[in-house]
Formats: sequence, structure tokens, C-alpha cells
Amino acid sequence: MAAQALTPLALVLVMFTTLFDASVAGVISIYWGQNGAEGTLADTCNSHNYAIVNIAFLSAFGNGNTPKLNLAGHCDASNNGCSFLSNQIQTCQNQGVRVMLSIGGNDGSHDLSSADEARTFAEYLWNNFLGGQSTTRPLGNAVLDGIDFAIVTGSTQHWDELAREISKYGKQKKIYLSAAPQCPIPDKWLSSAIETGLFDYIWVQFYNNPPCQYNGNAENLKNYWNKWIGTKAGRVFLGLPAAEGAAGSGYVSPDVLKSQVLPYVKVLLSMGVLCFGPSSMIMGIVQLLRPMCEGCAFIPIFCQGCG
Repeated sequence: MAAQALTPLALVLVMFTTLFDASVAGVISIYWGQNGAEGTLADTCNSHNYAIVNIAFLSAFGNGNTPKLNLAGHCDASNNGCSFLSNQIQTCQNQGVRVMLSIGGNDGSHDLSSADEARTFAEYLWNNFLGGQSTTRPLGNAVLDGIDFAIVTGSTQHWDELAREISKYGKQKKIYLSAAPQCPIPDKWLSSAIETGLFDYIWVQFYNNPPCQYNGNAENLKNYWNKWIGTKAGRVFLGLPAAEGAAGSGYVSPDVLKSQVLPYVKVLLSMGVLCFGPSSMIMGIVQLLRPMCEGCAFIPIFCQGCG
């Protein structure tokens, strides 16, 4: 199976959060499953570098088709070849690492044709990845902590129904929800879902979208950031590429980041770092930003493809 990514792996993104929660101080999160050289899931958690792991991706579902899990070179879920990950998931959770399933990604077909199909898919997720029961659980008997919506292609409707239906299963134990919309607001795919107010984390991609990204000045970015922080979400994050080649457009140089962007959002918000890239790049970005964050409540980090 071909590896896929929500965004380029070279991205290192800066993020700011609208709410403070001391319980997530120092959070580092990672998308795991699309890089055959990234090591096992257990290795990832045993590194003690990460607080949240998104298993990526459940890339095909909807339109009456059987959902398909794509973990690239790690295992083949079509013949029950990924069930061995159950013990590794439990190892992660025993260490306090939150493990979630990311649905969508750039590849595959993921469409919800109706509210009824959203309910059916939520039931599938509950029974096959969360706290329900099924004889066909792709990741074995381990119970994941939540669902990440990485929807950037396919159907634009019924994601709100899906979020609501998933949340209904979380009455006894919370089911975490996160989403990764692009910066135009309303987002083409996830706007209605985000407006439900059910999402704990919203990672907004402020790049590859000229109307709302940095284009020689920061006004567009600031204007859209103000719109995003007014959305109904537990946390809203601002994402920027760390290098010119990391995204097609939207790069903000470090001096502009420090002089124009960070002071604007730092006044009211705690600051953190959202990372896509190797761990050496992550640590470099953290060290660059840490002196600018005197008095900030915490420095959470989110990354994909981190080694």
C-alpha cells in the first residue's frame, strides 16, 4: 500500500491555542503509520517523546464500501495483518499516551452519502476501533481514545452527523475528536462538523491558500486567525510551514514570524509548536521559539513523520 500524508512531511508548524489546560503541558503528538522507517508503534511510545499518537489512515470508507485501513509498509489490514498492534496500543496507553485513529488523508475514497451512512459509519468506528465489539477489529481488541478527521478530499457533507454520532458513544468514557481544516473559513469539508463544538483540537493549515496565508504581509493571516479563534472548539491552532520548500506557498520567515505574527497572537494566548518533520527539526524550532515564550503556560508540540 502506498504511503500517504495529510500534508508534506517536511512541514514544521507553529501553533497557538485558545485555551489553557495544565493537563496537556508539554504535549507532543505524532501521526504514525505512513512511514515504513518510523519504527514500530511501541517504539514510538517507548521513546517517551509523545503524548498523543494518531494512527493514520483509515483512508477509504463510505458509499456502502467496506472501510479500509492503510498503514503503508507496516501491515496489511485486509487479511487481519494489523491485529498484532493491539498489544502495542495498550503499551502506549499504559504509559499515558493517547492513541487515536485518523480518518481520511489525501488518498483513498471517503464519502458519506447521507446522515444514515454517517450513523452507520460511526457505529462501525465504535465497534471496530473504540469501545464496542466486533469479530473484525482491524487493530485487535485495543480500545482507541478518539477519532481524528483528516478530510481534505471527497464528500463535503455529513461530517457533522458523524461527529455527533461518535460523541454519543462517549457517555461513559470520553471519545476525543480532532480535525485538520484548511485556513479558508468556512472550511469546504469540515465547517459543519467544527460548528458542532464537539472537537477538542482544531489544527488549521495556514498555507497553500493565498486568501488566508502570509503573502508578503501578515494581514490576511491575522484576519483569518481572528475568524478561526471564534469557532466552537476546545483548542484552535495556527499552522505555518517552517521552510520555503515545505509547502507550495504560505512560508513565513523566522524574522517575520517573530516580529509580525507571534506578537499579534501572543498577547492573549499561550504558545506552542506544531511540527511536521524529523525530530532534529522539531527541537530546533522549539529552541527558536522558547525564548519568545517567557511566561507562556505550556509548549505543546504536534508532529508527523518524526524520527
